[in-house]
Amino acid sequence: MGKLIVVCQSRGKFNTASDGSLSYTGGEAHAISVSRESKFDELKSEMAEMWNYDPNSLTIKYFLPNNKQTLITISSDKDIQRMIDFHEESKTVDVYVLTNEILASEASAMPCSRSSGNTMVEPVTPLNVTPVASIGGDMDQPNPVAIEIKDAGHHKLFKSWANCITGLHQQFNNVQELRDALRRYSIAHGFKCKFKHNDATRVSAKCKAEGCPWRIHASKLSTTPLFRIKKLNEIHTCGAGTGRLNRPQASRKLVATIVKEKLKDSPNFRPKEIANQIRQEFGIELRYSQAWRGMETAREELQGSYKEAYNQLPWLCEKIVETNPGSVATLITREDQSFHRLFVALHASIYGFQNGCRPLLFLDSVTLKSKYQSELLTATALDGNDGIFPVAFAVVDIVNDDNWHWFLVQLKSALSSFQPITFVGDRQMGLRQSIVTVFQDSFHSFCLHNLSQELKDDLKGPHTEEVASVIVSHLYDAAQAATLDGFRKCIDSIKSISPEAFEWILQSEPEHWANSLFEGSRYHYFTSSIGQSFYSWVNNLPVLPVVQIVDTIRQKLMELIYTRKAESDRWSTRLTPSMEDKLQKEILKAQSLQVSVQVALSPGSTFEVHDCLGEINVVNIDACSCSCRTWQLNGFPCYHAVVVLQHFNRNLYDYCSRYYTTESFQLTYSEPINPVPTTDKPVYKESSPVLVHPPPLRRLAGPPKQRRIRSKGVIKRPLHCSKCKGAGHNRATCHVYS
Repeated sequence: MGKLIVVCQSRGKFNTASDGSLSYTGGEAHAISVSRESKFDELKSEMAEMWNYDPNSLTIKYFLPNNKQTLITISSDKDIQRMIDFHEESKTVDVYVLTNEILASEASAMPCSRSSGNTMVEPVTPLNVTPVASIGGDMDQPNPVAIEIKDAGHHKLFKSWANCITGLHQQFNNVQELRDALRRYSIAHGFKCKFKHNDATRVSAKCKAEGCPWRIHASKLSTTPLFRIKKLNEIHTCGAGTGRLNRPQASRKLVATIVKEKLKDSPNFRPKEIANQIRQEFGIELRYSQAWRGMETAREELQGSYKEAYNQLPWLCEKIVETNPGSVATLITREDQSFHRLFVALHASIYGFQNGCRPLLFLDSVTLKSKYQSELLTATALDGNDGIFPVAFAVVDIVNDDNWHWFLVQLKSALSSFQPITFVGDRQMGLRQSIVTVFQDSFHSFCLHNLSQELKDDLKGPHTEEVASVIVSHLYDAAQAATLDGFRKCIDSIKSISPEAFEWILQSEPEHWANSLFEGSRYHYFTSSIGQSFYSWVNNLPVLPVVQIVDTIRQKLMELIYTRKAESDRWSTRLTPSMEDKLQKEILKAQSLQVSVQVALSPGSTFEVHDCLGEINVVNIDACSCSCRTWQLNGFPCYHAVVVLQHFNRNLYDYCSRYYTTESFQLTYSEPINPVPTTDKPVYKESSPVLVHPPPLRRLAGPPKQRRIRSKGVIKRPLHCSKCKGAGHNRATCHVYS
């Protein structure tokens, strides 16, 4: 059907019959036509013109065929198409145009609306709600807890959930959506639902009350995950919905259903915030522990089991190597099959580092949010545009010398033969001996941030915080000083403030952190936390199963490579943009100074540069060096070298490190990362063999809780009920007001 005649009605009134059906009387009517190409905004504007309404205050609703109890809201282009689909056997459809004022006056007569999908929208604000108890148990388990509603027609929870099941042929996206709808529907109508069949292909349920004829049966549509209601008897003889029975308990699964919807929008919700919102919106009181358990159940439904995720690691390692040939994914378990450590280096990262990145790696660790002991070890490089480039990572149960050594051994194996590498990492993480042992002829630069923290901690006693900050400032100056003379001036300044700090610095092995003494090439980078900007999402997201953590890193790295490769394809300069800017700054410095170039006494390519202050710097263009040592440290000519090279009409770009070229950058991101399909992802059941157990649970911060042991002969305080004032029980177990 191409078009549908829409009869627009407004300024009338809804009346409710005894069977709950609605009828619309009075008002005015206009007719228009809609098609699948019709736009919601245009339809809304046209209807607003009919009655001179404000378009922003309009709500458009209609009835489903053969259902005068449920109003469907039109709020998008897709909703218009659904309305045409629902009325494909009709030529006309009645549509009701309501304003906010009309909605407010009709709220008590109208049932809660639904969008033309299966999700509830626009619930009515709850009024006169008196929650009298809290949550517990499952749908058909004992220990029900009543929720008393003074006016169910105005309660948001029960108004919206009462229409979860609308009638025969209602369709659901999957079996879980159907189960959730049944839970809500049974709560709203005040009966317990008992499943007769509940599996992946069919769901049959009935009212648990003896003799009640309410039944429902839904089954899966072949070759699709969709479920459709095939049989439905909506008649209750048990008193459901009449107020003669207490409403059934809201189970933990039901609480998880509410929480799950909220976590989709705000994954970092806290249990207290969840409990407050559920109380405000649904009138249900939750203890902190109940909200926490509901969140755990909801997250497990959304993300999968944290425990089973470790059992899926062998499959994930196999798939990573299979879909990305040349990658390394190594899983190690302990003797009791508990998780120990996992190393991952994707082929694209290995190739990019070996062919386009500087031989410089930053080693760092990140604590993972997990109920189990989990830490992330990372090795991160820099591309030619000074962007972070993750090379390898490992998930381990604890950060210690043994795991760092194992990580470096795996990294060495993944990189195979490679030139000497400069590592930047903490000197206290067990890295010093491991780097020397595993990567011979390489260099270890101490992380200056961690070194300064150690110095601050050691100076806390004899010095104030202000004095310690001044000493740390001189420490950074000493580390960045390019020449030995500059280094000595800085530490002499420290000596004049604190001889103890001066001695501490001499004992801290400056050859591992001072520019003037360090033999490796770290390109003016002093801290190991470079990679934290890439891995910062780990702490921003809620707790994830370990399989999702590993695969999320792979996905983010895949996006990073694709984005930067596409970005570099638009570059037209020989150097990367950031390096081009740095070189231009050196050229400007050279132009602003009055310098004279003189050939040195020794023959060859060595020259003296004299500035207006009389300072002399010696430049060797063949060795790419300058006596100021800035050229050697940065990898591109300093302004002294720029003067010499321009004087002899040399091309400055020929004297920049190859790692800064656009060509090397494009080599870094030339290899793509392929997706890992999850169609054959194993689903483990209780009977499935356990390949990997989770590591030990993470110990909570603070001292362990101690259970109070009462002395013999001490009598416990008797319980008193705050409701009936009786003894021997409390308000939660009171039978008088249950």
